[in-house]
Amino acid sequence: MIGSATAILVVLLALGLPVAAALGILALALGDVYAFLPVSRAIGEIAWSASTDFILVAIPLFILLGEVLLRSGIAERMYAALTHWVSWLPGGLMHSNIAACAMFAATSGSSVATAATIGTVALDEVDKHGYDERLFLGTLAAGGTLGILIPPSINMIVYGVLTETSIPQLYLAGILPGLLLALMFTGMVALVCRLQPHKGGRPVATSWRARWRSLPDLVPPLLIFAVIIGSIYAGLATATESAALGVIAAFALAAWRRRISLAMLRRVVEGTMRTTGMVMAILIVAYFLNFVITAIGLADAVTGLVADVGLTPYQTLAAVIVFYLVLGMFMETLSMMVATVPIMTPVVMAAGFDPVWFGVLIMLLLETAMITPPVGINLFVVQGLRSHGQLHDVMLGAVPFILALAAMILLLVLVPGIALWIPHGGG
Repeated sequence: MIGSATAILVVLLALGLPVAAALGILALALGDVYAFLPVSRAIGEIAWSASTDFILVAIPLFILLGEVLLRSGIAERMYAALTHWVSWLPGGLMHSNIAACAMFAATSGSSVATAATIGTVALDEVDKHGYDERLFLGTLAAGGTLGILIPPSINMIVYGVLTETSIPQLYLAGILPGLLLALMFTGMVALVCRLQPHKGGRPVATSWRARWRSLPDLVPPLLIFAVIIGSIYAGLATATESAALGVIAAFALAAWRRRISLAMLRRVVEGTMRTTGMVMAILIVAYFLNFVITAIGLADAVTGLVADVGLTPYQTLAAVIVFYLVLGMFMETLSMMVATVPIMTPVVMAAGFDPVWFGVLIMLLLETAMITPPVGINLFVVQGLRSHGQLHDVMLGAVPFILALAAMILLLVLVPGIALWIPHGGG
C-alpha cells in the first residue's frame, strides 16, 4: 500500500500535473482500490469544512498583509534602512538581505513572498557594489526561507491544523530558532567573505547620522509584528484575528505614507487572490487525501511498520529527516507537508518527541527543501527576478546556506530546548 501510493504520486508529479490535481488523483485511486466504502462521496463535505475552517482564514489574511507591504513600498524603505546598520560586516549588503528577510518574515508568513519582495529590492546592488553574484543570490534564496520559521508563519498554521497542535505554541517555538538561523546565515556570509574577500564587494558608504535618520523606516515591520504577536499573547486575539489586525495596521501605515491608490489596491487584490487560490486548492485536496489515508488505515500501517522494524526513537527521527530531505528535492514544500505530516507526526510522537518541537523541525526541513535543487521553489523565485544568467548560479550560491540549515537541524535535535524554552516559559 505504501509503495503503491508513493509510486502513483511520483508518476503524477513527473507528468507535470498541478500538485492539487496529483494529490486528488492519488486520493481517488487509493480510495477505489483499498476502501470498502465509496470515499469519493465525502469530497463535498470535506471541501466545505476546509474552506470554512476559522483558523485557515488566517492564510489569505497573511498573504494580503504581505502584498500590502510589498505594494506600498514599506519593504523597500526597510531594506534601505538596514543597509546603514549591517553593511559594515564582511559581505556588506548580503547581511542586509538576510536581515531584511528576517524582518519581512516577521510580518508576511510566506517564504516565497519574502524572497520575491527582498529580491526585487536588492538585486540592483550586485553590480553596483561588485558582489559575487552567486553568493548574493544565495543570501536572497536562503533568507527568504525564514518566512516559514519566524512567526507568523502560514506553514505553521497548516501544521497546527493538520496535527491539532497549538498555533500560539508553535509561534513561540519558532522565534528563537528563527533568529538563531538568521545569525547562522550571516555568520556563513562573513566566513565566506573572510576566506575569499573578493566576494564581499565594495563597502557601502554610511554614517551615524544616516543610521539614526533611517530608524523610522524600521518601525513599520516591527510595529506590525508587535500587533500580530502581541495581540495573541495578550489574550486579545486568536491567530486568525491577529492576522486581521496585522492587515489593518499595514493599511493604516500605507495610508499614513500616502501610498494607497486604486492601482495599488488592484495589484494587492489580484496577488492575494492568485496565491490564496493556489494554496486553498492544495489544502482542500490534501484534507481529502488525509481522510482517505485514515479510512484505509495507511497511517496505522506506517506506524506499525516502524514499530515492527524496531528502530530506536532517534533512529526513527533520523529516518524521518532523511525522508524529508530526499523528498524535498522533488516536491513543492506545502504539498509535501500536507501530504506527509499526517502520516509522519503519529510515528514521531509514538517515538516520544514533542509535537511542537517536531513542528519547528518540519519548518527547518521545508526550508532546506526550498533551496535544494532541482525543485527548490526559492531558487526559481530568485532566478525569476533576474534579467540574465542561469539557474545554476542561484543553486551554487545557496550551497553554503544548505550547510547552515543542516547544522541548525542537527543543533535542534541535540538541543530541543532551542525550540521549547520559550513555549515552556523559559524553564
